[in-house]
Amino acid sequence: MTFIRRALAGALVLGVAGAGLTATASASASATSPPLHWADCKPEGKDDPAVVEGSQCATLQLPVDWRNPGGPTFGLALARRKASEPSERVGVLVFGPGGPGDSGVDRIKTGINRFSTDLQDRFDIVSFDPRGVARSNPVKCSADLLNKQPSPIIRSAAEFTATINYNRQLAADCREHTGPLYDHIDTWQTVRDVDAVRRALGESTISFHGSSYGTLLGAQYAETYPHRVRAMVLESVIDHSSAPTRDFLDEQASAGQDSFDEFVKWCDATTSCALHGTDIHARWADLLATSPDPFTLSYSVFRALYEPKWAALAELLKAGVTPPKPTQTGAYPLAVFCQDWNLPVRDYREYAAHLQRLARNNQDLRYPGQLMAVSICLGSPPANNPQHQLKVRGLKTPVLLANAIHDPATGYSFAQSVERQLGRNGVLLTYQGWGHGSYTKSPCMQSTVDDYLIAKDVPERGSSCAAVPPVG
Repeated sequence: MTFIRRALAGALVLGVAGAGLTATASASASATSPPLHWADCKPEGKDDPAVVEGSQCATLQLPVDWRNPGGPTFGLALARRKASEPSERVGVLVFGPGGPGDSGVDRIKTGINRFSTDLQDRFDIVSFDPRGVARSNPVKCSADLLNKQPSPIIRSAAEFTATINYNRQLAADCREHTGPLYDHIDTWQTVRDVDAVRRALGESTISFHGSSYGTLLGAQYAETYPHRVRAMVLESVIDHSSAPTRDFLDEQASAGQDSFDEFVKWCDATTSCALHGTDIHARWADLLATSPDPFTLSYSVFRALYEPKWAALAELLKAGVTPPKPTQTGAYPLAVFCQDWNLPVRDYREYAAHLQRLARNNQDLRYPGQLMAVSICLGSPPANNPQHQLKVRGLKTPVLLANAIHDPATGYSFAQSVERQLGRNGVLLTYQGWGHGSYTKSPCMQSTVDDYLIAKDVPERGSSCAAVPPVG
């Protein structure tokens, strides 16, 4: 099946940090980054020039491998908007994009409204395209080969073996088309890129806001460079401490099922819902059973729960969900999963047991989007940056975690686990509502995060913001 090109329309989320975390921290911290030469960003594609105006872009040459800083280099694409009120400037706020595969440069150029006016007034807001993404030496592979990606729903030992063979063929192809960076796109490397950006900006400390997959980067940065952190927000938090493949899949599927259950409750109670009075579980079971591509079908529903877009999802399920057609692109940002996670499966028998357990425990979303992270890494070598318990010491200001109770991609239990790992170095702000991401979900969440970033006003433990009903 050709699910992978369709699935790339949305972001997946996973884990946080890696072993060997401090091996080169002192060396890279003392290095001198080359100077940045900022120029006005240029509109690209369908960019509105009026929206792009005011953004500045630059490229920073960095080592392909921080363990060999004298080796080959690549260009890290950066963008910034300077504080609108220079006299009230607090410092630099670095945004860690999610995905994996999201563009931080685009966030600054055309998506700056994600940040409140207060933050835009008080901070130089800086972001980047992570190594291997968009303008920063993107991972590229043959489009024809990518569009032959096997489905994560593996149904036989022969398909299991074929998936391993495909994954190895794809890795060789991507390495050939990407160059030496392909084997060094893990977050252990990216955290050192961020500190090189800090040095190039001439800042002794930075404030950081990581979203979704960007929380992986933020947590690892706090571990490695705690003395460089002024303040840090991790929004939609990844728990990278669950090592067994079973735990990883169970946690992800449970989060998705919880959000689907919330959609069903809303529809049962809302007469304007297109499926009000319908047995939604039965309707979904019929669609899943008759679909030629049940994983991509499930992924489309999973993505609709991000906002969440409940009304639109009901219309889709009523009409019958049609998975989007594959695109003809050679970009492959998902390759980072296999360098950030060890998710081994011994054989088809074990893989089948995972699928059976997920189906047994999750009535509707038995195929979590993150099942793809397991299937695309079958047969891969051990990860460069595998899971471990967070060990953050020496922060001057606790990390602020922000998470919705009903998040389909980073379940609330993930944020609770990370808060426990951080101890006194972490405080969880709970959004009592729904969706992936919470900063823009309610005025309460936004103002609490802003007060923390601007004034380092840390909310009390146990703080929460009431839910705002979704409009989608």
